[in-house]
Amino acid sequence: MLPSTDSSTPPPSRNNLRRWGPIVAIVAVIAVVAVAVALSGGGGDDDDQATTSGTNGGAAAAGATGAISWSKAKADNVKVTFPDTCDTKTGRVKLPYFYAAECYADLPAGTDNGGATSTGVTADSIKVVVYLRQQGDPVYDFITAAIKNNDTNAQYIDTLRGYFDMFQSLYQTYGRKVDVSYVEGSGGALDEVAARADAAKIIAMKPFAVLGGPALTTAFADELTANKVISIGALGGSLPSWYEQRAPYAYSVVANTQQGYAMAAEYIGKKVAGHPAKFAGDSSMQSKERRFGLLYLESNEDSRTTADQFEKDLKAKYDVDIAAKVGYVLDPAKLQEQADSAIARLKQANVTSVIFTGDPVAPGTFTRQATAQNWFPEWILGNTALADTTAFARSYDQKQWAHAFGISTTVAARTKPEDAANWKLFEWFKGTPPPAKDSAGVLLPGPSILFSGLQAAGPNLTPETFRDGLFSIQVRSGAVTNQAFSYGKRGYWPYDDYNGIDDMTEIWWDPSASGPDEIRKQGQGMYRYVDGGTRYFVGKIPATETRAFDPAGSVTLYEEPPAAEKVPDYPRP
Repeated sequence: MLPSTDSSTPPPSRNNLRRWGPIVAIVAVIAVVAVAVALSGGGGDDDDQATTSGTNGGAAAAGATGAISWSKAKADNVKVTFPDTCDTKTGRVKLPYFYAAECYADLPAGTDNGGATSTGVTADSIKVVVYLRQQGDPVYDFITAAIKNNDTNAQYIDTLRGYFDMFQSLYQTYGRKVDVSYVEGSGGALDEVAARADAAKIIAMKPFAVLGGPALTTAFADELTANKVISIGALGGSLPSWYEQRAPYAYSVVANTQQGYAMAAEYIGKKVAGHPAKFAGDSSMQSKERRFGLLYLESNEDSRTTADQFEKDLKAKYDVDIAAKVGYVLDPAKLQEQADSAIARLKQANVTSVIFTGDPVAPGTFTRQATAQNWFPEWILGNTALADTTAFARSYDQKQWAHAFGISTTVAARTKPEDAANWKLFEWFKGTPPPAKDSAGVLLPGPSILFSGLQAAGPNLTPETFRDGLFSIQVRSGAVTNQAFSYGKRGYWPYDDYNGIDDMTEIWWDPSASGPDEIRKQGQGMYRYVDGGTRYFVGKIPATETRAFDPAGSVTLYEEPPAAEKVPDYPRP
């Protein structure tokens, strides 16, 4: 067990780094993105899988003892009983959801579930705590002000209750009911002392698992994992080693920073480098071979380490040089000053193409300063947090962002907001839209991951069987409007992966497109998804020049989900 003070991520110094922290990870908690990410239901038939470019994720782990999935029962010719909530045509739960989980068998008649198998677990219940942000936290308010998201904690709770009730009524929990409590943070997103105090309070409640956590400090997850409590969706470290040292307790929804950089490096090396900067706003740059600058969020030693490794990988693997590398800190009081200096340095280095890896707010300041300095390069989205959403991108200088393109890991090609899973599932189950209308997209994954892990863990529920269950769930192909999402060793990364999203898609900004953003606000300017939003795993990005700014085959919004991604229409339970 790790002591609560042990971390592979050194704490930032008591300066602006400490004040504003690693907002590159805020995608896991900011309430904006209407992204339906959750675990696949497992094996299934091949013809029930949508296709994605790349591998199929390799073999899953053996799974937890006592958990019998539909595909396992079929493969082993085991005669078991499945709940009435199982669709016997597909082998999946009767949930109108692309990621509907595979069915798991009931316990044999007369068999108990093992009772109190772990802390927070009894024969009848599984104790879970949901962390809620401190209402009025100035950091959250600063970030969300650009998109005018005013959802309250009360609306979060009402929405989460609907999701918990839905999964509880449909998923296999072996006679136990998930008992949920809600704890509001006693401090802001970057308050490490409050985070540790809140974790201690929750630990004293003796839960099996906790969903969420403060956005800008790993202290919360450190305390939970040191006390052998599962953490889902709390801020973790930038490196895989952070999760490996805390196994089997910490799980992230999004890719870690190192994984995001790996995908960005491959994209740039294979599809962008060695070609003229033809998308730049300055015509004098358009005939010149691209000269890259890196503008990245610097929050701690890990962020500097990963940025340095990104630069080394570009050179070693693709012979790509970074002409200027500039880190910045997300301090609202000093962001303008930093932008003045950063843009001047990049411009002086004759950069034609800025690789941006950072938060969703700073691009507004940087792009406005670039225009003020009469400098119009290409803007390439690398490993970003929410800068790949239309909601935030509309707040940037449009003269600059008209020349933006790159990758997105967290966002898949969009359907209409009211067709997004977070919205449709709540409406299907409860008969009304989710109360947290702008936040439902980041509230759905936690319960979905939790219940997928609970049923795959089997009746002997422990942190170890929960991990084994998650690792055993087969990856359902990411398709185009849904990401590939998995845990464990799948062939994408050379280690046990405790981060969820595995693939990426290519996007570009179309300032002339109009329509709704991720939180249903109509407006001008939208991201387009290249090749209809085709997604790629690391190592599988094609070595062909980017098709950014080519409208042929691109899409801003699917009026109807692609045929392979349409879900069955089940009656409400």
